[in-house]
Amino acid sequence: MAPNARFTELTQPPDDDEVRRRWREFYREVRAASSTPLARVLGPLLGDDTRRRQLFNQVRPPQSPSTTSTFWIGDEAEFPAGYLPSALRGEPLAPEDVIIVPVSPNASPADLVEALEGALTLPSTWLLIVDATREWREHHAVARRLLECGAGADVVFADETGPSPRRPRLKPDEIGPHTLWSYNVVGRPALLRRSLVSQVGGPRLEAGAALEHDLYLRLLETGAQFRHVATVLPGRPAREDPLLAADSQRVVRAALTRRSLGAEVSAGPLDSLVTWRLSPRNEPLVDIVIPTRDRLDLLQRCLDSLTTLTRYPHYRVIICDNDSVEPATLDYLSQTPHLVVRCPGPFNYAAIVNRGVRSGVGDYVVTLNNDTVITQADWLDQMLGVAQLDDVAIVGCTLVGENAAHDHDGIALAPYPQHLRLGVNYPVRDEFILARRDVAAVTGAVQLFSRDTFESLGGMDESLAVVMNDIDFCLRAQHDGRYVVVLSDVMITHHASASRGRLDPLDDRNQFVRRWGVFHELRDPFFPPTMRLAGARIVARTLAD
Repeated sequence: MAPNARFTELTQPPDDDEVRRRWREFYREVRAASSTPLARVLGPLLGDDTRRRQLFNQVRPPQSPSTTSTFWIGDEAEFPAGYLPSALRGEPLAPEDVIIVPVSPNASPADLVEALEGALTLPSTWLLIVDATREWREHHAVARRLLECGAGADVVFADETGPSPRRPRLKPDEIGPHTLWSYNVVGRPALLRRSLVSQVGGPRLEAGAALEHDLYLRLLETGAQFRHVATVLPGRPAREDPLLAADSQRVVRAALTRRSLGAEVSAGPLDSLVTWRLSPRNEPLVDIVIPTRDRLDLLQRCLDSLTTLTRYPHYRVIICDNDSVEPATLDYLSQTPHLVVRCPGPFNYAAIVNRGVRSGVGDYVVTLNNDTVITQADWLDQMLGVAQLDDVAIVGCTLVGENAAHDHDGIALAPYPQHLRLGVNYPVRDEFILARRDVAAVTGAVQLFSRDTFESLGGMDESLAVVMNDIDFCLRAQHDGRYVVVLSDVMITHHASASRGRLDPLDDRNQFVRRWGVFHELRDPFFPPTMRLAGARIVARTLAD
């Protein structure tokens, strides 16, 4: 295992019986959370055979429209029950352990700076900024709960109460730097190691309402260790400062400048969100690899949208033809100006992509399904600008269907790899889902990576012929501590599985489960650990799970 590896392949994978047991438990949970009464009755009879389940899906009654419409998205949407604030109790802490800094919701940035600077002069290990309108015994209880997890950490933060009991701010275990550029994911409550706060220069008045966000950015840049406590505790006041949007942009712009990145920084879809954009440097050649087999209607639509709308000029299309036989397709491929690479044999997505990539010479590569449609002129500029960061391995984007329903907002391992889908299995339109952010994986339908990354990994694993190869590629790409980033504001239309059809071999999925320890050992550091995806539903989970 590499010292910075985020995910680890198992040296002793589970045997077949254990894999089947894990599948049964997962299907049981999905049926309980997401299925109709008919599916809950027939589900156990289907077992873990993917083909039988596909046949059942063809004949079962249609689902309620509300499960896929945008009705669930908005200010009133909520998470399921189960995220209740933790009971707070305990004796007061000694000031040499934690200095509690109470701040009124109406306090100015100058007031907070003055309070923190005073606290930094005291001989304490930790600082804790709290809402002055709450009781002191609650402050001490919060500090005590965080302090329990403080060993070896510099910042200890927890989930926090939100605008309603069923809309808490749930946070991931790992603070990805690109997520923190998008919003203050740490928030409150957060214990801060006093000595390190002093080391990075303390609070800065010029950060204004985003003072704490600015402090977290500078702490992360210095290598501070962040520790997440997956418990809902009292946090920030409900009222946001009207200057938060402008001040957040200012501190993110400063963070990007410290990395010598000339980024465009603007307001995001929420006041607390920042959108940052990076232009490509040196305009390298990008190979766009498109696997296809017949389905000329899909391929032409994809290529027409690509060549008509794409603003970035330095790209080359590589069409990977997997034994097309229809005369119209063969005629088109014989006349196209794009490079056509023959990929004969049974469908093996990983092998087809590998052959296509190795037929090119571009410094960067995009894998693009033939059932996608480009709708945004700067899609390639935006993805390439992020992929050129030295701490980024792979970049993905948001995919939507023809009806604008979200098909992909990144992939979460919770516990099985599934597409996050705003308004479908993720009901709340919040900072997390709307941010450009670090994720465990992105779909191979649209992935951008450097040729160096591809070669260092030996390409995609061809033993995963149809599915899971793209996710496996993402997990392996993080072996050196680099990140996979999804760009929520870059959108491409995707007619999911229109090209692959019903191919979905269980062998691929079982191999992936064994390799990475899915359902048990594999954890997603970028998805809140208190969330679990069960089909089209999020269910609350406890740490005991």
